[in-house]
Amino acid sequence: MTAAKKAAPSAPRKSAAPKKVVASAKTSAPKSAAPAPPKKTPPGKKAAPAKKVLSPKKAPVAKHSPAPKKAAPAPKKAAPAKKATPAKKVPAAPRRPTVGPYAKEPKFLEEQRTLLLEERAIYKGQATDLRAEADSLALEREPGDVQFDEESGEGGTVTVDRERNLALSAQASAAVEEIDDALRKIERKTYGGCERCFQPIPKARLRALPFARLCVACKSGGLSRR
Repeated sequence: MTAAKKAAPSAPRKSAAPKKVVASAKTSAPKSAAPAPPKKTPPGKKAAPAKKVLSPKKAPVAKHSPAPKKAAPAPKKAAPAKKATPAKKVPAAPRRPTVGPYAKEPKFLEEQRTLLLEERAIYKGQATDLRAEADSLALEREPGDVQFDEESGEGGTVTVDRERNLALSAQASAAVEEIDDALRKIERKTYGGCERCFQPIPKARLRALPFARLCVACKSGGLSRR
């Protein structure tokens, strides 16, 4: 039996086909190393926080920066312009007329001329007489002759009378000058107009005072003599 087994030719063995090695994605990728377990710190000490290491790009570079400039003050707001108040209209001054209000009344002007000449003669005589009387009083008493009794008073009445006569003589002379001015107005045909408001002076006032220069309204509102 053993010889028969030995004599039987052994069947030829099939050559084993080479096994294809398929590299899978799991087997081909190298296994990454497992992270090391964190070290345990002893219970008595706290783990110091890990310091952040700045990369060279992010690391701030110390530079000597110039001092910050002070901000310029904001410009002040201009105050709103006030509205100009309208100027008050001033009434224009009345113009002096070139012709008097009674220029076309020759009869009235002739009557006034006659009155003015009469008044002039009266005032002229008063001025002359009063002046002569004052001069005569000055000659009667010498400068050093002064009485100091109770009746005459200090200096007597002669000096007082003389000063009064001189004042009245001056007023009469001023009236003569105003009469002469009124006569000139009659010649220029400007007689009878108020010298302040240029309105006609009423005839009644001119007959009572022929050399009047102002109307009743202007005379009562001012300090003028006439």
